[in-house]
Amino acid sequence: TWYIDVLAKGKIMLPWGATTTKVVCPCSFTDVMSEQLAKQLDDESHSFPDFSNAALDAGEERETDSDLMLAQMLQMQFDKEFDTQLRTEERKFNGDSKLSISFENYRMVHPYEASGSSEDEVDWQDSCDDPYKADKPTITPRRGFTGKGKNITTKHDEVVCGRKNTARMDNFAPEINVGDGLGMDLKLSNQVYNSLKQHCYSEQRRSARLHEKKEHSTAEQAVDPRTRLLMYKMVNAGILENINGCISTGKESVVFHANGGSMENNAVPDECVLKVFKTTLNEFKNRDKYIKDDYRFIDRFSKLNPRTIIRLWAEKEMHNLARMKKAGIPCPEVVVLKKHILVMSFIGKDHVPAPKLKEAMLGSEDMKRAYYQVVHMMQQLYQECNLVHADLSEYNMLWHEGKVWLIDVSQSIEPNHPHSHEFLFRDCRNVATFFQKGGVSESMNMYELFNVVSGLQLSGDSEAEFLAQIEALEKMNEDHVQRRGKKMYNFSDGGPPLLHDDD
Repeated sequence: TWYIDVLAKGKIMLPWGATTTKVVCPCSFTDVMSEQLAKQLDDESHSFPDFSNAALDAGEERETDSDLMLAQMLQMQFDKEFDTQLRTEERKFNGDSKLSISFENYRMVHPYEASGSSEDEVDWQDSCDDPYKADKPTITPRRGFTGKGKNITTKHDEVVCGRKNTARMDNFAPEINVGDGLGMDLKLSNQVYNSLKQHCYSEQRRSARLHEKKEHSTAEQAVDPRTRLLMYKMVNAGILENINGCISTGKESVVFHANGGSMENNAVPDECVLKVFKTTLNEFKNRDKYIKDDYRFIDRFSKLNPRTIIRLWAEKEMHNLARMKKAGIPCPEVVVLKKHILVMSFIGKDHVPAPKLKEAMLGSEDMKRAYYQVVHMMQQLYQECNLVHADLSEYNMLWHEGKVWLIDVSQSIEPNHPHSHEFLFRDCRNVATFFQKGGVSESMNMYELFNVVSGLQLSGDSEAEFLAQIEALEKMNEDHVQRRGKKMYNFSDGGPPLLHDDD
């Protein structure tokens, strides 16, 4: 405010109280601007000091009157932070790998780094001289020894061989952690080196086997990437709305619950199940005996391609279910088949699967009604569908809406199979044993049930005699089929479509 008063009064007030009168000449605003512009141009005409060659000390203050100098300082600070971040990314990218990639070409190199950068900010991996790098082992000349007399050293020297073996460890696979030695003079004996080498090869083979099993197999409650891709394609195609989760697992398949979508030709139920047949062949090793002698697939069966067997197994269940559905037997309705994934209707309600006959709490009347239903379905299956279940038990029958439903018919075979009557007798034994333990007094024994289902009149006092007659009957049937030639079944039972993929 005193400056304004001075301009108004034309006087200057000194701190010690003296007063000096000075007349201020008025001037225009244009003259003032011209004088400032001339001063600025004069300052810019002088050369600026080379600030890039000076160190940037934290406590040092510099004049920042020039915008160019301030921009240079900010740019160098930015480049410095960028280089620090780049080193961090380089260390994170390389990790503990034996092979490292340098980001040196992407750094903003400036003169201040050579003089002003602190020692702790320099990455030792960027330098050519590695202080922890082990010395190269001494190479033995072609003649096989060095030195003369008492100082002679052959190529079999313990120290020389130990250093060579340590250097050879760098040739191991990258996934084998052999350490870096940190400049220590390690000497590995031949015995230790050979053991490590053998262990390295074993780990490589084991890792390859685990990788192959993970990529091409279906484990418990999990699917391999190829199967997962097929499931995603079904959802993207609109056949399924979503896949909820696993509801059952077995030795041959994993069952998932899903919500149905829509198809052009076939109707899709609101609730579906995806039966994913396992591609691991170690849990169900005797699968081939159910399909190699089945005359519907005998020309397509091949032991040399187990993946094809899995697809045939899924296709076989699809055709068996189509026959059963046509005969009116309660069973799941097939929606679509895609390779080894079979989509069927869900037996249950509101995401809750129907209980197995083993787990269902049935009264005496329901148990009796279930027994007669099972006997009738076995007769229909044998006489009308021309099939034998081959794995019928209380675990493969569901109780839903007051009746019994048959599931898991992928192993079902025709009666002209060489072992069909053996499998039928086993089914009759399982059914008779379960219902007799369940308190059904009207239940027949396994011999009577076999004759009722098959229509044969075999007799025997013991199981061994009964099985002997069955084997004789199968032998006659097999010889008869061989004389007639291979019976081929043309799949005229309709059924759902098969989805084909490019691969």
